[in-house]
This record gives sequence, structure tokens and C-alpha cells, in this order.
Amino acid sequence: MKILSFNVNGIRAAHAKGFLDFLEDESPDVLCVQETKIQANKITQELRNPLGYFSEWTFGDRPGYSGVATFSKEKALHVQRELQNGRHDAEGRLLLTEFPSFTLVNVYIPNGGMGEHRVSYKMDYYDELLAFLEKLRKQGKNLIICGDFNTAHTEIDLSHPKENENISGFLPIERAWIDKFIKAGYVDTFRHFNPEAQEAYTWWSYRTAARQRNIGWRIDYFFVNKEFLPHVKRAFILSDVEGSDHCPIGVEVE
Repeated sequence: MKILSFNVNGIRAAHAKGFLDFLEDESPDVLCVQETKIQANKITQELRNPLGYFSEWTFGDRPGYSGVATFSKEKALHVQRELQNGRHDAEGRLLLTEFPSFTLVNVYIPNGGMGEHRVSYKMDYYDELLAFLEKLRKQGKNLIICGDFNTAHTEIDLSHPKENENISGFLPIERAWIDKFIKAGYVDTFRHFNPEAQEAYTWWSYRTAARQRNIGWRIDYFFVNKEFLPHVKRAFILSDVEGSDHCPIGVEVE
């Protein structure tokens, strides 16, 4: 199976830039998208069931903000929207879809760039996400967690690490949480298969022609619980795909 993840920075904007052509060309078994920036009443049938895919959506209460969706060739056995803890459920950040051999968690982690209060909110979300995943894991679920984590883990994961040490997305507290997540038994699949890969980024600022110069950050991930890792055969970045300030990433699982 091929599973892709893509922060589209607005599903309608991505649609206008060739999203359906991308979906047809890549033909993934599952595609997770983040930052859909759409409400339920604005979704056309073409976006709800593109090329015969099933889709599930979760929406932020605020129009034009956040939101995630999962498109799959096979209908999910079970769906959960949000962490369902009451604290974060208005933001449109998480969608769980269960399939016969794994549970897929599509997540859009808060951006901490709006000030200290959002960094604090982001760290709370990280911790509650980990608690949520650990409950699933204790139930014997095999987990694939993908999406925009809004943090570059190590210096190899962004173009200018020294200049960004005090910028949200590369703060020591954010990077330490990724360390904690990995220590808890979750594997960064791209780094597992590509431990030395440099200049492998998934997001570029729209300012200063950053993408053309490959001045980027790797902030989009596929993680799996370590028990499921033997089933993952490849992890990759589709850096040539445009239409957003992010590019798609993917894994192949057996």
C-alpha cells in the first residue's frame, strides 16, 4: 500500500492548482491532507469523492482555518474526529481512520509562531496526542501517524538551524518533545530509511523564493509504532510536487 500525506494549504486552492491530477497520477491507496481551510457546506461532490475515493473530514470551528481530510480507496472500518477531550476539539486537527491491518492518525499540529501562548498550546497538544496514541497502542493497534508536526527535529532537518534556534518550529522545547516521542517507541520513517539525507525538506516559506533555492524545513512526518516498522518498506518525499508551500511525503507498507 502507498500512503501519502500533504499539507495542501487550502484544498480549494490546491484543487485549482491540479490536486486531482496529482491524486490520479500518484494513485495512493490513502491520502491524508492537512490545512484544508474549508467547511462542510463548501465541499463539492468532486472533492468529496474524487476519482471514486472515499473521504472523511474534520473541520475547525473557525472558517478558513485548519481542517484535515483522509481519502482512501477502501472505506474505513471506524472513524474518530479529534482527540475528543474537549480542549482541542474545535480546531479541526485530527482524524483517525481504522483499516484492517493498521490505524491511521492524520494530524495537523498547531503552529507556535503566534506567540508564547500558542507555543504552550502546541506543547499541550503534543502531550495529549501522545497520551491518545499510547491508549491505542495498549489496545494492540498498529499505528501510522502522519501530517504536519510543525517542528524540524534536528539540525539536518532545516536549512539554517543556528539562525532559527529561537523560532517556533525549532525551539529546544519542541525538538525535545520529538525526542520524547521517538523514545516512547515511535519511528520517524523517513530518517529510518534515509539517515544521512540532507536538504530533504517538506516546507518552504513563500517569501524570498525559498523553494527555488531549497531553503526549507522538514516538518511533515510519517511515524509508526516500532512494532509495525517491519511492515514499512520505504519512506520518501515528493519534493517536485507543487501547489502548496509544503510538498507531499509518503510511505509504502506491506
